[in-house]
Amino acid sequence: MLGRFGAILFAMSVSDHTERDAVGTASTTVANRIRSKIFRSLERQGFEIRGDQLVPPDTRDKSEVRGLHQEAVRHNRARSRAGLERHEDRLLARVADGPEVVPEKVSPALAEVRSGSEEELLFRYARLHWSIPVSAGYGRRLRFVVYDESNDKLIGIIGLGDPVFGLGPRDRWIGWDLEARKKRLKCVMDLFVLGAVPPYSSLLCGKLVALLASSREVQETFRKKYGGKESYISGQIFDGRLALLTTTSALGRSSLYNRLRYHRRTVYKSIGFTSGSGDFHFSNGFYGDLRQLAVQHCEATAKHPSWGVGFRNRRELVRKALPLLGLSTNLQYHGVQREIFAVPLAENTKAFLRGDDDKLRPNGQGADDLFEYFRGRWLLPRAGRDERYRTFNRESYRLWGTR
Repeated sequence: MLGRFGAILFAMSVSDHTERDAVGTASTTVANRIRSKIFRSLERQGFEIRGDQLVPPDTRDKSEVRGLHQEAVRHNRARSRAGLERHEDRLLARVADGPEVVPEKVSPALAEVRSGSEEELLFRYARLHWSIPVSAGYGRRLRFVVYDESNDKLIGIIGLGDPVFGLGPRDRWIGWDLEARKKRLKCVMDLFVLGAVPPYSSLLCGKLVALLASSREVQETFRKKYGGKESYISGQIFDGRLALLTTTSALGRSSLYNRLRYHRRTVYKSIGFTSGSGDFHFSNGFYGDLRQLAVQHCEATAKHPSWGVGFRNRRELVRKALPLLGLSTNLQYHGVQREIFAVPLAENTKAFLRGDDDKLRPNGQGADDLFEYFRGRWLLPRAGRDERYRTFNRESYRLWGTR
């Protein structure tokens, strides 16, 4: 494959004249260097290029999809090492050894993550263990750690951030037109990371964390944090009502969210799949080069002055930088589709978001009720038939240093 990528690299090199037209003052040498980094990284990740299209390995095989993300995960860990390695021993002590977990005594509690806190370090550390690269969220952001009060150990994490403005499956499911979406998008948040850490993950506590994300406590924390704030765009005061959460599966179809119920109510509703585009495959050590190139030669196109003067997001930056290198923007389509889920937080979520109903009627389940249901439905039955969680050693969770 190296020969194949080398041939592509040679074929996509351009003349000095074309290069100056494309990138202004950027030299052919600089452009070739960046293109070389891109192609070698795509090769290491497992992609092929056919024409101007990226072709991933078999995305039905979750191990293959994990392999595509490994380089981006390694890069994220390397980038975070300077800020977290010196805290690792202390953070690792918050992860349970298997024998420290007594299923009958598990007592989950939600703790909001505040900037500069120990919980923030723990959240950042746990996030680095995901098998796909996880963003830090953007815009409005609400983060939680879920810990076990019986032993003060970490069960899992929840991260909510601003949703993307346009998401076809979500917008069709709601029945949104443009005006209603502009008015009510503030009542939606996206779960950018969610899950349990070992050994609790072996006890199906990913389902517990997913249920807790829909809890009344999360909605109330959101209302306290963002209610009463003036919108940058409309200038109106936001009342803090949270009507809907969205999220996407990590690896194609989801075994975590599918059929996740609270009694007879389906909590996570599958509403479609992403288009298979993004920027994770450009997050492997050369994003800084793309950023420098785009800043020097492109104009950011944020929709409103209140959003700032920079690029709207990483995708916009990558989309503008690729043509400067003589590369097609089709390279943003990595082909890894992810299942999209909607989590309605009220009986009338869709009608409220469309503007058909001005009064939101929340479902109202508290964290204690959600846990009691999870305890009987999943936790105790799993613990009774599978004791492998007891063999987990927290040292296997260590990222740096001696394992």
